[in-house]
Amino acid sequence: MQAGGKRYFVMSSIARSSAIQSEINPASLQNPVLSFLRQYWEDKRGQRVMPSRADIKPAEMKEYLGWIILIDVLPSFDDFRFRMIGTRVSQYFLADATGQTMRDAFAAYGDAVINGVIATHKKTARDRVVVRAHGGAGWLGRSFLDFDAIYLPLSDDGVNVNMILSAFTFDAAELIKARGGNLRLN
Repeated sequence: MQAGGKRYFVMSSIARSSAIQSEINPASLQNPVLSFLRQYWEDKRGQRVMPSRADIKPAEMKEYLGWIILIDVLPSFDDFRFRMIGTRVSQYFLADATGQTMRDAFAAYGDAVINGVIATHKKTARDRVVVRAHGGAGWLGRSFLDFDAIYLPLSDDGVNVNMILSAFTFDAAELIKARGGNLRLN
């Protein structure tokens, strides 16, 4: 789907019911974390379609690591595994799902949520494109606020996406208020 010169895709029924918007290859990003990670990814890829995991150096993005997620792409793009989740992201979701598949990590929220989350990652991996998703996450519960995220493909062979580098951001001050002053993991 195209709107205003930008290509969008609908994640699933959760996107339609919760005002989540997705944008393919966003031209500009206002969020400084997403903007940094997109530029970092662009610099690392150079003339290639996408960089490899070996190109990504955590020490070069130390200030942003709390917002970063590294995801393994599983066969046929039917599921994805969280390899590394930044502490801020874990605080948002009230758990550290490192090592879990997306289907397992989001199982408590039902099939619509699982399918929506997987659709964004599948779009990134299958089509080898950068995807930005943003909007409300009320479908996860009342203490889950608006988010802004970017999904960037990585490939060890330059053709097949085997990992996704992501940043998931939110207003930490608003989250603390929504949770009564608590931003710790359960």
